[in-house]
Amino acid sequence: MINRELIRVKIVQLTYAYYQNGDGNIDKAEKELLFSLSKAYDLYNYLLELIVAITNEERHRVAIAKQRAEREGTEAPSEKFINNKFVLQLEGNKQLTSFLEDKKLTWDNDIEAVRKLCDQIEQSAFYKDYIASDDDSYDADRELWRKIYRTLIQENTDLDAVLEDKSLYWNDDKEIVDTFVIKTIKRFDPANGADQEMLPEYKDEEDRDFAVKLFRATILNADTYQHYMSDASRNWDFSRLAYMDVIIMQIAIAEMINFPNIPVNVTINEYVELAKLYSTPKSGRFINGMLDSIARYLNDTGKIFKPMAQRQQPNYREGNDVRDNNRRNFKNNNKEE
Repeated sequence: MINRELIRVKIVQLTYAYYQNGDGNIDKAEKELLFSLSKAYDLYNYLLELIVAITNEERHRVAIAKQRAEREGTEAPSEKFINNKFVLQLEGNKQLTSFLEDKKLTWDNDIEAVRKLCDQIEQSAFYKDYIASDDDSYDADRELWRKIYRTLIQENTDLDAVLEDKSLYWNDDKEIVDTFVIKTIKRFDPANGADQEMLPEYKDEEDRDFAVKLFRATILNADTYQHYMSDASRNWDFSRLAYMDVIIMQIAIAEMINFPNIPVNVTINEYVELAKLYSTPKSGRFINGMLDSIARYLNDTGKIFKPMAQRQQPNYREGNDVRDNNRRNFKNNNKEE
């Protein structure tokens, strides 16, 4: 489940924290990185458990409504939602149950958040359509929960606040983790019963190694990478560059040099997007040009051997002139390396 997008986000955060803390303990920082990634996997399981917690609250409501109906001689409430086939399979999943028991993760202490979600579900049009429908198939049951998650859980500021109180690590994780929860819902197959496989913490050992290697390369080769940045930014005062821009470019250069199978364009695009999230409004465009210049220099000098596709440039001439000057200056300043 922990993919390279999430790993890059965590490395940006932890590299920033490493320099802010100032203790220079890379082993401690590496452990913090891996722990932070493991907490993202905790969140994945915890959000799946939320589906079960909502269903349990609805069971309680249905039981009360049935008692009232019996007393008043009125129609009993529908039990279709609480007997949802997808949820029953999820509730009995061996892997999820074992993980939650081991980590002691439960929604019992946040029942008000669960109840609020139940209210929102009951008021939704797709819930009412589901209850009224004669379709009692597994596919219909699973599709209902896909809609609930995408509509009411995926972007829910109240729920985000609850999760942030539970763990500071989850503050920036939920957006990415949500995509994996939805993927898991779609992957569930009734034929697998309680043995349905959940997404693994890492796709393979290579992704875990990617996290450790990228983080260590970023820190241990900081002077070399910042030298490349300094020479590529001759038209600007390097000391006045946004601190987060420097960190993001430092990590990007580490990825270019240490991971020969990752195309340059992939690396640049990933870190340009991170700059838009974590740095200044102009950082994305600036970092795009800087990294492109640095990558071409690394290729020209044999430090990397990667194809350089033509990248789309800004529409304004001034930006192109600055970038072209950067490349010329950068090559001249590094001729003897």
